[in-house]
Amino acid sequence: MSRTTDAGDAPRGESGPSRRILLRTGFTAVVAAGTAAVLIPLHDHRQDTAPAPAQGPGHAAAGAAGAEEFAEMYRGREIRGGVSVLVPAAGPGGGAHHAEPVAEIRIDGRPLHVMRRADGTYLSDVTHYESFPTLRETARAAVDELGTARLALPASHHR
Repeated sequence: MSRTTDAGDAPRGESGPSRRILLRTGFTAVVAAGTAAVLIPLHDHRQDTAPAPAQGPGHAAAGAAGAEEFAEMYRGREIRGGVSVLVPAAGPGGGAHHAEPVAEIRIDGRPLHVMRRADGTYLSDVTHYESFPTLRETARAAVDELGTARLALPASHHR
């Protein structure tokens, strides 16, 4: 005959939860707390950054608050850059979409592909092993690396 009840691993006559139930409950609590600790900052970040009002389908709104925009001559090259907010067109369901900030740099009128990293820094196709805190520094580093070479035109311009 077994000394345990059907309800758990505790011997008959003893009250309270078994060791297995306590460990399972503790593990579940730790996983839930860890998940919440990771997701709460993401949730708070999305509330702080309200999307820009849509001004038409696929409209690129001019710069967000505090967005960096610049235009200058650097080492004989014209560099321009800035961040615009791309508001996507409403889909068939007409649901709300989040505005996406888009970083853009042009060197002598030719686009330089720029990506924003998770830590807020930028990197480009020309300097893809190094990141920079601002778009201006990213553009200047690309000019330094290019020297007298010019950026290639995007594939759509090569017909």
